[in-house]
Amino acid sequence: MDSAMMLEKLVLIVVILAITLVVALYLTFGERKIAAFFQDRLGPNRVGPFGLFQPFADGGKLVFKEEIIPKNAEKWLFILGPGVAMVVATITSAVIPWGTSIQLFGRTIALQVADINIGVLYIVGIVSVGVYGIMIGGWASNNKYSLYGAIRASAQMISYELSMGLSLIAVIMMSGTLSLNEIVSQQPDWHWNILYQPLGFLLFFVSALAECNRAPFDMAECETELIGGYHTEYSSMKLGFYLFSEYINMFVSCAVISCVYLGGYNFPGMSHITDPTLLGLTQVAVMFAKILFLVFVFMWIRWTLPRFRYDQLMRLGWKSMIPLALVNLVITGLVIGIMKF
Repeated sequence: MDSAMMLEKLVLIVVILAITLVVALYLTFGERKIAAFFQDRLGPNRVGPFGLFQPFADGGKLVFKEEIIPKNAEKWLFILGPGVAMVVATITSAVIPWGTSIQLFGRTIALQVADINIGVLYIVGIVSVGVYGIMIGGWASNNKYSLYGAIRASAQMISYELSMGLSLIAVIMMSGTLSLNEIVSQQPDWHWNILYQPLGFLLFFVSALAECNRAPFDMAECETELIGGYHTEYSSMKLGFYLFSEYINMFVSCAVISCVYLGGYNFPGMSHITDPTLLGLTQVAVMFAKILFLVFVFMWIRWTLPRFRYDQLMRLGWKSMIPLALVNLVITGLVIGIMKF
């Protein structure tokens, strides 16, 4: 790899990281506005026009808030926990294809940081590491409520990763590849995988809700039982890292769903756009439109459905989601076998 290409990749990483952080910042604003809409309230409307500067006020509050580390906490692990959660959340987006390419300064720049041939495995592996950030933070706090929340979150994430992985295997069987870029390229126009894998899409979507600790699966942060869950003892930007990582995880999860089931950057009539730069920018806009729609559905579900009990949550994962994912896998295999013959 020459120095110019390395510089391109570095710039692309910085741009995607900055966009991800800004999006996570404004997802908090969007969630409060959507919650206000469903509850017939105004939501944030004081800071800036229409309250658009509220996320910066919230971020500033977290930065300048007093930072407290409990006396009996494991200090270095207490510090490490939110760092792990934030790093894992941000590096997951490295394999997301935001478009094909654009032409800038006479060079063709791919709109994907790393087009690795095991992109799906990369995402599954990185997501599983996210459990450590939560578990370390809950255990290091030396608080029984934090520990209970961390144990709940770990058990929940491990359980729903199984149904998520089985749903992905069905798509991999159809596409014959582990590369996210190739999976997206095999879904031109309206030939999206959701049409062939509706059950797999539903299972993956529900699993993503549980993986992101989103209501009605937010048992790790159940205020009525566990105060604040695994981040009860955190304050200042350490708490901010945990909160930001949740929103980044939601954004990246919606990006993965868009790539795997909704055609990614593909849209009807894409072949009629001949200018590569215009095509690339349009693909990015389409990709973001799909992601933001899914984010809205995530938030819609949070402010509509009541919270599950923990036993109901685990029963749903082990006794319903995993068997359905296995049935979907068998049906997919049978259909592929019949089509080959």
